[in-house]
Amino acid sequence: MISSSPLIDWLLESLELDASLFHVGRYCGGWHASTQGLARASFHLVVQGHCWLHIDGQAQAQQLNSGDAVFLLRDVGYRLSSAESVEDAQRQPQRTMQALDRDAGDGVGLVCGFFHFQSGLSSLIIEALPDWIILKAGDPSSSAARSLFELILEECNRKPAPSSVLLERLSHLLFLYVMRQQVTSNPNLGGLVALARHPTFAPLLGQLIEHPEQPWPLENMAASIGLSRSAFFKRFNELSGQSPGQVLLALRIRHACQLFKTNKTVEHVCAAVGYQSIAAFTRAFTKAVGVQPGAYRKQQEGR
Repeated sequence: MISSSPLIDWLLESLELDASLFHVGRYCGGWHASTQGLARASFHLVVQGHCWLHIDGQAQAQQLNSGDAVFLLRDVGYRLSSAESVEDAQRQPQRTMQALDRDAGDGVGLVCGFFHFQSGLSSLIIEALPDWIILKAGDPSSSAARSLFELILEECNRKPAPSSVLLERLSHLLFLYVMRQQVTSNPNLGGLVALARHPTFAPLLGQLIEHPEQPWPLENMAASIGLSRSAFFKRFNELSGQSPGQVLLALRIRHACQLFKTNKTVEHVCAAVGYQSIAAFTRAFTKAVGVQPGAYRKQQEGR
């Protein structure tokens, strides 16, 4: 297993996402369900019984049993079904969920929801991950995640009904544990994780995080690790899938958001993230976040 580093821990702590539930219930008989086409990341936790996961392009379906979960980080073609074969799964109807019944001897109980990842740095981190991640109940490397899943199961048993807010928060935490397991054990991840692991590029990434206020021309970045401008640009893109400018912008916007949460003024934040012009900062921040800096600052005051 690849050991974690302070940089990787920082990336995981920087991940900003919201979890929202859309189904908590039980399917009986023949059925299939999918969120394909909604252009959203989704998750499905099996809290009772079992079902089959069919993903387009995969030769075989995967059985998901109670305690298993699947996290679909992109809008891939897939369906959950009571049927193992692709043809049978496609023929099954889409049914309305029934209420959970933990005493039932048939059917499958599911907690299903969506993830929304904040744009910018969070998106760059997620882009490094596979299209889907499956958490198996028997995986010995996921003991912490298992404890969270037990809390989810316990909440699903709550009478008269589970709390949607609590299930959303537990699902959020469960995904963060799964993320950490992926980042620390999967050597093939790219993106910012690859930069954080690379012995040459990690110190530079650390400097960009610590000093986003510096101008950081490409020549200076390249010189800091002993590469020519063109060689640096090429290698940086190969590792991270993004240009140095895109990564620097994401780090600056993330830092700006953190400063606004501490009630810093727009002028202060503008200078703290390396912009000489408030107009230029406003354009960059608005494009990345969707609202102007002043409006974002007021939102944080309201919270």
